Formats: sequence, structure tokens, C-alpha cells
Amino acid sequence: MFVMGNFINALAHVIGFALSIYMWMIIIRALLSWVNPDPYNPIVQFLYKTTEPVLYYARYYIRRLFPPLAGAGIDISPIFVILLIYFLQIFLVRTLVEFSVMVR
Repeated sequence: MFVMGNFINALAHVIGFALSIYMWMIIIRALLSWVNPDPYNPIVQFLYKTTEPVLYYARYYIRRLFPPLAGAGIDISPIFVILLIYFLQIFLVRTLVEFSVMVR
């Protein structure tokens, strides 16, 4: 049982780290949208390919809940994705860490 507790604890930390990296990728992509980067840059392409699926679905659901304001060209989907990631870090990661302590 001790091994299983350590495995769950390590898994929780890896998930937390991956969520942090993804959150920073979302932030960097949002900042890049302000400066019009070179679309052929491999780093920009990587950021777009890894963040677009999540942001696409976030935009879809956000626009259904909050219709866009007339003339407001601001995309608020990265904010909602960051809030979701933050929720997962608090709820999922902490729950896994506490469960790993209980398993030990």
C-alpha cells in the first residue's frame, strides 16, 4: 500500500506540473495575439497547435453563454481556460495528494 500512495502522490504532482505548463502556454499565446507573431515560427506553431483545441471549445461554450458584445473584439476564452486549470489544480491535485496520504 505504501507504494500505491507514493505513486498517486507522484501522479498528482506530475498532473499539477503539466497543468501549470499548459496554463503558461495559454498565457503566452494570449500575449502573442497582441503582437502579431510570425505564423511560420515553429514555437508559435507549436503553441497554436497545442492550445487551439481547448480554446476552440472554450470559445464555443462561452459564446453560447455570453453573446459577444457589439464592437468588442476581446476574446475572453483564455481567462476561462486559466480559471478551469486553476480549479483543476486546486481540486484534482489536492484531492489526489490527500488520497495518497490516506492510502499510505
